[in-house]
Amino acid sequence: MSTWKTVFAAMGLSLCLAGAAIAQPQQGGAGAGAGAGAGAGQGQRGQRGQRGNFDPAQARAQMMTRLKEQLGATDEEFTALQPKLEALMTAQRDARGGGGGRGGPGGRGNRGGNNNGGTPAATDNANQAPQTATAKASAELRAALDNKDTKPEEIKAKLTAYREARDKAKTDLTVAQKELKELLTQRQEAVLVNMGFLD
Repeated sequence: MSTWKTVFAAMGLSLCLAGAAIAQPQQGGAGAGAGAGAGAGQGQRGQRGQRGNFDPAQARAQMMTRLKEQLGATDEEFTALQPKLEALMTAQRDARGGGGGRGGPGGRGNRGGNNNGGTPAATDNANQAPQTATAKASAELRAALDNKDTKPEEIKAKLTAYREARDKAKTDLTVAQKELKELLTQRQEAVLVNMGFLD
């Protein structure tokens, strides 16, 4: 009897060892798959994070560099032109209602509207720019309209404020365009007209 007990015990031990040997690769494979999945997930999150790291100042500097090249301006010329160009971009953004406007040169609604594949003003990223007076007045008017309890006289006041801000923005835009034109050669003016910066 002791001999058979010894045989059965040896067989049981062999089966246990075989089961453990089979289980280990499966567990390792599962762990590797989980690790690969986690790594892929982290990589995707990292890529999303990189896409979200937008630098408005860098984008603006790149746009100015492209403008300088397209205008064929010297360093000295562009030193005088750049502040006028920036003032014009601000006036354009304000005239079309502020950040992310629908129309006007560089706005989303006008991308490629000049048959040139979009203007550099689009890269100004209006959403990142400070809110203009027109955008603020428009937002206040919209808030008043969204509130069903807003009194008619308050809506009238907000509408008047918006119209005044819009009219001032149009005047500022005309002045900004005039001041810029005074510094441009005929070719440079034509380039900016074609790009949608000037009328």
